[in-house]
Amino acid sequence: MSLATKFLSVGGATLASRLLGFVREMMVAAALGAGPVADAFYAAFRFPNLFRRLLAEGAFNAAFIPLFARTLEGEGEDAARRFAEEVLAALVLVLAALTAVVMIATPLIVAGIAPGFRSDAAKFDLTVELFRVMFPYLVCMSLTAMVSGVLNAHRRFFVAALAPTLLNVVTIAGLAFAIWRGMDGADVGRVLSWSVLVAGVAQLVMVSVAARRIGFSVRPRLPRLTPSVKRLLWLMGPAALAGGITQINLFIGQIIASTKDGAIAVLQFADRIYQLPLGVIGIAIGVVLLPELARTLKAGHLREAVHTQNRALEFALFLTLPAATALVVVPEEIIRVLFERGAFTPETTASTARALGIYGLGLPAFVMIKVFTPGFFAREDTRTPMYFAATAVMVNVTLALTLFPRMAEAGIATAESVAGWVNAGLLLFTLRRRGQFAVDEMLLKRLPRLVLTLVVFAAAIYAGSRVFGGAFRPDAGLAKQAGALVVLVGGGALFYFAAAQLTGAADFRSFARNLRRR
Repeated sequence: MSLATKFLSVGGATLASRLLGFVREMMVAAALGAGPVADAFYAAFRFPNLFRRLLAEGAFNAAFIPLFARTLEGEGEDAARRFAEEVLAALVLVLAALTAVVMIATPLIVAGIAPGFRSDAAKFDLTVELFRVMFPYLVCMSLTAMVSGVLNAHRRFFVAALAPTLLNVVTIAGLAFAIWRGMDGADVGRVLSWSVLVAGVAQLVMVSVAARRIGFSVRPRLPRLTPSVKRLLWLMGPAALAGGITQINLFIGQIIASTKDGAIAVLQFADRIYQLPLGVIGIAIGVVLLPELARTLKAGHLREAVHTQNRALEFALFLTLPAATALVVVPEEIIRVLFERGAFTPETTASTARALGIYGLGLPAFVMIKVFTPGFFAREDTRTPMYFAATAVMVNVTLALTLFPRMAEAGIATAESVAGWVNAGLLLFTLRRRGQFAVDEMLLKRLPRLVLTLVVFAAAIYAGSRVFGGAFRPDAGLAKQAGALVVLVGGGALFYFAAAQLTGAADFRSFARNLRRR
């Protein structure tokens, strides 16, 4: 498969998951709004979700995939299988111990992650209950991440990328059942929580079946601290911080936002929107790029590694920058059409739109982190990105504490976006200083033309939003609002691609030809 095909394969599966995620969030918004049950559910889900991003999908993949790919490339399938069995045994032991501790300490953890809930006993108790139901989801997702890493190292990307859609499918089904039965807010939260756990089991089954279909299965082993497991653990520690910086910053934002009613839900709804392009573009590139760079560097093809990262950066910027522009220019229209109904009020729309517009400014940085970090991880350097991530966290905490009292949710979004740019800048500067990355002539030629295209694109969608202004009024009706948004976004996308071709920001035939290089 070509590099472009792999990006599109993972991106397409991720797009399906994120679109279903929108459906889920729309249903949650209509059923719960930004009320106490929504706050409780999102606060409870954030912790296992954070650990999933940090340990399962973040640190584990960053450490496991290069080691597994190197073993597979250098020692063969049997050695790679033994390594996976050793890792699985250690992983099960660690997860069992972690789950037992967390179940006992749940009230203390909730008091730490949402300190503002302690003044509302009912909200606090519900958060504890939902937390205990959903935390075992982390166990399922950690095992899923390991099997997905095996699939990715074998260059089987699609099933691993498609598995997260099951979370949205199952939770949508749970929400539909709760709404059909006429359940109240707290019971809706409980159904959502059990749906998350069921979805975790379904995802693990899905990737395990895919692994068996390529002839890969593991046998149970007793946990042993072998040299390979020691190396994995050594790499995982720093990677947990480096690979999950965005989630860490979101988590910090939640802690600070818990002191204001509805703030956690507002940030979650804004996060759901900008996570669509981040997931489809940034995560797709990160998933494909890490094993590709690991294999290329193992083979000693250094120039090809630099070329691969340049094409990944070009691909990322070309698709991310227009999405970021749209989030900055028309955030209120997007939020109103997607969420403003039922318990989701116009005031909530305004707050969410302010946060979304600021997240749009940080989106290019979040995607570039996904492009640059594999350049370190593929070389088994997880410590340098960790230091940069720690710097970004300090920037985020300082700004969030300073801005939240003045700007509310928009202050949290500003802190996270600035921290993202700091992290991306440090990663790029260090790769260039080490001689491990340099922007090539093709990308340098296209960047100014891309900027010109974005200016024209921004003016076009702003004008379109004014032309369709009446269709976006709260009293216009969902069908009319949705139609106007589809025309605005779809027409804007066509205009952007046409303008990019005219300005020379993209030559689609050349772009496809370069991405097809192995």
